[in-house]
Amino acid sequence: MHLHPIETVKDLYNYLYIAIQLEHATIPPYLTALYSIHPGTNLDAYNLIRVVAVEEMLHLTLAANMLNAVGGTPDLTGEGFVPLYPTYLPDGETDFKVGLEKFSIAAIDTFLNIERPAEIDNSKGRATGLLKVNRKNTSILPSFKTSDGEELHFHSIGEFYSAIAKGLEKLTKELGEKTVFCGDYNKQVTPEYYYSGGGDIIPVHDLESALAAIRLISEQGEGYEGGIYDYEGELSHYYRFQQIKLGKYYHKDDTPGKPSGEDLSIDWNAVYPIQSNPRLEDYPKDSELYKEALVFNEFYKTFLKQLTTAFNGQPSVLLPAVGGMFKIKEMSYKLMRNPIPDKEHVNGAPTFQVDSI
Repeated sequence: MHLHPIETVKDLYNYLYIAIQLEHATIPPYLTALYSIHPGTNLDAYNLIRVVAVEEMLHLTLAANMLNAVGGTPDLTGEGFVPLYPTYLPDGETDFKVGLEKFSIAAIDTFLNIERPAEIDNSKGRATGLLKVNRKNTSILPSFKTSDGEELHFHSIGEFYSAIAKGLEKLTKELGEKTVFCGDYNKQVTPEYYYSGGGDIIPVHDLESALAAIRLISEQGEGYEGGIYDYEGELSHYYRFQQIKLGKYYHKDDTPGKPSGEDLSIDWNAVYPIQSNPRLEDYPKDSELYKEALVFNEFYKTFLKQLTTAFNGQPSVLLPAVGGMFKIKEMSYKLMRNPIPDKEHVNGAPTFQVDSI
């Protein structure tokens, strides 16, 4: 089964916009699970989830760099950019939804689905590519359709980016590299404007640099050529999460699914009992929780506006914007420590409902 082809530059814009949306869609679930952990506990799991969340910000920025490189316009402020959780991911996977949940085995299982490696066709020794289905996609986010309306779904994020890589190669061959990569280089986020500890930023200006960005995103998520590490030798996201599920660290020579390292210290009960997939209407309008949830949503909307500004010609805005992640942590704790009035043993949490503002 072949990957859905990108036929036009307009198709490429759509894919790369969805790539930005996809990378962002994973961040609120990761942050929710992360900040639901009682401070000072579950340090192994906390650090593992935190690293992945930081690297997702890198991936979002790389996707924006790619869209800018081909003359598109990154925009994180449009209606529906932030999904209403739980939701399907925008690359079209329909066998699971992603939600805002406390740190738990169920949350880790969802994270493993998000970061899962491409399916392997054992008869051919390669990834199967697209899953092609006829049922209606109920996601509020965009999906891919053929000319006859049949929907195309990717099994993994890596397969989705493989489709982008093939589209870039096709268009570059047909139209020429300078025609495809016609964007203003001054809009690129370069290393002096980005530091997160999640890997090196890659300015994109031609096919080679675009493919390097795609390789970094894909391999940080699912590993390099079926292994547990990426090209740079760092443990990929899927296997970072698998360590939490299995309760053991990987060592360099381990095989997938069989970590042989030290035990992780995990206490599944050392978490705030937050409302799953909270909505503003879950909090009484006259309550402090409702007020603080609104303040959080307003701040998060401003955060996305700052990222959009940074990705559209003012990259210097990015460093202070990313610094705002510390404010998100503080505000999340403020919500998660407090019970919802009239609900026994259920605490508040951020709702990420920016469209309601």
